[in-house]
Amino acid sequence: MNPNPELLLSRYFCRFPAVLIDAVSEHQPGARLVAYKNVTVNEDFFQGHFPGTPLMPGVLMIEALAQVAATLLLDREHAPAAGRVALRGVDAAKFRRQVVPGDRLRLEVTMGRRRSRLARAHAAAYVGDQVVTEAELLLAIEREPSIDPSAHVSPTARIGEGTTIGPNCVIGPDVTIGRRCVIGASAVVDGWTEIADDTQIYPMASIGLAPQDLKYRGERTRLRIGSRNIFREFVTINRGTAGGGGETTIGDDNLFMAYVHVAHDCRVGSHTIFGPHATLGGHVGVEDYANISAGSAVHQFCRVGRHGFIGGYSVVTKDALPFAKTIGSRPAHSFGVNTVGLSRRGFPADTIEQLRRAYRYLLQLNTTRALVEIESDASLTSPDVRYLVNFIRTSQRGVILRRPARRSEELVADE
Repeated sequence: MNPNPELLLSRYFCRFPAVLIDAVSEHQPGARLVAYKNVTVNEDFFQGHFPGTPLMPGVLMIEALAQVAATLLLDREHAPAAGRVALRGVDAAKFRRQVVPGDRLRLEVTMGRRRSRLARAHAAAYVGDQVVTEAELLLAIEREPSIDPSAHVSPTARIGEGTTIGPNCVIGPDVTIGRRCVIGASAVVDGWTEIADDTQIYPMASIGLAPQDLKYRGERTRLRIGSRNIFREFVTINRGTAGGGGETTIGDDNLFMAYVHVAHDCRVGSHTIFGPHATLGGHVGVEDYANISAGSAVHQFCRVGRHGFIGGYSVVTKDALPFAKTIGSRPAHSFGVNTVGLSRRGFPADTIEQLRRAYRYLLQLNTTRALVEIESDASLTSPDVRYLVNFIRTSQRGVILRRPARRSEELVADE
């Protein structure tokens, strides 16, 4: 049975009047398709190409062949039901004869190699027995986004293939969402927001809305989110402000549990974990593999170092040191190296021991003297120790180094 070209071509980025196939005469599913195009003087393109000497543009002959190839590619066994075809390349194109009103184009496409979602096809157009155009086409099958009918998605939003947008979602006009993302029911994504591939946004989350800063006057600022992030229910992420650099950024593979808030101009790295209700004030930097537990708050302009652990319901008003446990609210204290956490992350025993010795200096001496001792200790050669020293030296707000009372220290277990 011959395929319905108009139905299939609706999945090849073209609609009437751009359809350039009039009839299908031969069909071998998945292998070969022959179609016809009757070239009449009434074609719109003849009006400007060229006045007095009407010629069918070469690009439209390639387009006609691409439409035949798309029909062949989609009308086959195992073709994805929600797929669409995009032309990715044209190789070895040759135009051997002019096509004029009255010609009848025979469009022949033979499918070549297929690999994953890419396919090659040999395409040729004939008038009678004469080849007028031939080319090698590279096509890609892409999955259509799945958008619930009740969702409000701006026509100018850019939605990647395979992305699912749930009921009652609102997607703003300047939003770009990558491939294979999942946007849960009633989530809002707005502003100049970019979200990379494989990100999950759960119901009722608010991503990319205006910063909660009284100095903000509606200027164009951004939120950039990397790949494979998870934003659970009621998470709020604000975009940047002009005074703070104009951008909030989030890396890859982060988990934001329910009710987390990330304020304007924050810079979150990759592989971080935020417990429920964790909050970042504006301009906060959170480095890779940090863990901020439930209910904790980080004051604006503070930093949380790489592999840092912030205990539950802590209040961080200075920079939280990397590799360490920082816990408490009045004020937060440093509980030394998070040895169990670092072991789970695959840190060598020698590196952990060097960090423990470095923290022994930091918690027993004043900061200036401790740094001198660390840098002069020939046994502390790990790059992670050097990073720790540089983190302290570059701090603008100071670092949390206050040693807890012994009773508090006994109550805190390694995480």
